Amino acid sequence: MKQFVKKYQHAWVLSFGLIYLCWFAYLERTVTKRYHIMHVALDDYIPFSEYFIIPYLLWFAYVAGAVAYFFFTSKEEYYQLCTYLFCGMIISLIVCSFFHNGTNFRPVIDPDKNLCSWLVAKLYQADTCTNVFPSVHVYNSVCTHVAIRRSKKLRQYQWLQAGSFILMVSICLATVFLKQHSVIDGVGAGIMAYALYYAVYGSSELLGEKKAARKAIG
Repeated sequence: MKQFVKKYQHAWVLSFGLIYLCWFAYLERTVTKRYHIMHVALDDYIPFSEYFIIPYLLWFAYVAGAVAYFFFTSKEEYYQLCTYLFCGMIISLIVCSFFHNGTNFRPVIDPDKNLCSWLVAKLYQADTCTNVFPSVHVYNSVCTHVAIRRSKKLRQYQWLQAGSFILMVSICLATVFLKQHSVIDGVGAGIMAYALYYAVYGSSELLGEKKAARKAIG
């Protein structure tokens, strides 16, 4: 038992998930009115499509699956991915705590139309239209693809890289086609992912460049 605990002691990082869920639940209960509506003109040209609920829900397996893979295969990449994910999620919570925001363009759903419509209706019931900027769905999808793309073991599987990219793009599109988010929410998430990439991976890339330079000189 001691060996098991010692081997997987890095699981402590996942405890942040409880903090995030409690904080987010608090915001969902308290941010119910007097919030800024996130909207840009492009939102009005994007049609609603219930079928995007499929990639939207696959997000849970996509992110959790990547974290689990690195948890068991590479502590370094696991810590990097978790740091990347959690830093952005914290920033998102802070933004929503001080800048109350939401959307107002969810359509009326007929849950009896088909299975996807029923799932969207359930999603709308479980998730309010507030606390949307920046989009955590978009941010975490980008982070997950970056981690898969950078993985020393996974980069050799081109089919996996391509599949990850397609799923990431599909999830990002799902947030706007399901009217869960405004385009600006996704743009904000993308900018945050770009900025935090260098904070998380910048030092390791610089170290790799130095090693390569020493090897070339030697």
